[in-house]
Amino acid sequence: MSTLEHTKNLLDSALSLNGRAQNFDRNTTLLGGVPELDSMAVVSLITAIESHFDIVVDDDDVSAETFETVGSLVDFIDSRLEG
Repeated sequence: MSTLEHTKNLLDSALSLNGRAQNFDRNTTLLGGVPELDSMAVVSLITAIESHFDIVVDDDDVSAETFETVGSLVDFIDSRLEG
C-alpha cells in the first residue's frame, strides 16, 4: 500500500470521515477544505501518523504548508520515511 493510501486511511480514521477520505487525491485541500480538520484534529492526526509510520513529527514541522493538501502531507511523510 502506498503512502497516499495509508495517509487517506489515517485521515479517514483520525477525522471520523466515514470513508470520505477514500475519494481524496493529492490535490485535495485539507486546511480549509475539510471542516473536520481543526486544531485538535491536527494533533490527533499527527499522533496517528507518528504511530503508524513510526516517525517523529517535530513542532517545527507542523505548518499550514504541511497540511495544505493531501499531497503536501504525503510528501512530508515520505521525506521523514527517507530520512
